[in-house]
Amino acid sequence: MTSHLESVSRGQESSAGLRLCDHPGCQAPGVYRAPKSRDALREYYWFCLDHIRAYNLAWNYYSGMSEADVERERRGDTVWHRPTWPFSGRPDPDNMRDPFGLFDDDPEDRPAREATTPEGQAMLVLGLTPPLSQATLKQRYKELVKQHHPDANGGDTSAEERLKTINHAYDLLKKTATF
Repeated sequence: MTSHLESVSRGQESSAGLRLCDHPGCQAPGVYRAPKSRDALREYYWFCLDHIRAYNLAWNYYSGMSEADVERERRGDTVWHRPTWPFSGRPDPDNMRDPFGLFDDDPEDRPAREATTPEGQAMLVLGLTPPLSQATLKQRYKELVKQHHPDANGGDTSAEERLKTINHAYDLLKKTATF
């Protein structure tokens, strides 16, 4: 298709000032653009709807390329055809600033994030992290109830308040969490 399209002169305009379809003999407005070739992706033919459909059916970016060339092109596309270098091992924490503790070996040493949603705050109260299952939620709730129940703490009022907070968090997560 491109062989007889190359002979069409560029810049054809109709009497209404619209660009005409670049397909030979077509007088419809050329409103859809198509690249001229794999090597000239920023140069375009302009087609009407019928001819852009035919062009797209015949277009094959990889035609004429060997399997190795196709693989090289695909790998280059993953990094936008920019140079890359291998990452050689773990970063040296002594020679690197890490103000957020992203490379800490123990996730428990990382500072706890503040929850901004009611569900996140409830998960912090119960000491849970996503993903959350119904069985995990129920098991953790039972553990905390046994630990903070006023009868198990000699009638301590602070344990009672803590238990109210745990009950509220459990009810909230039970209603809003999607399992």
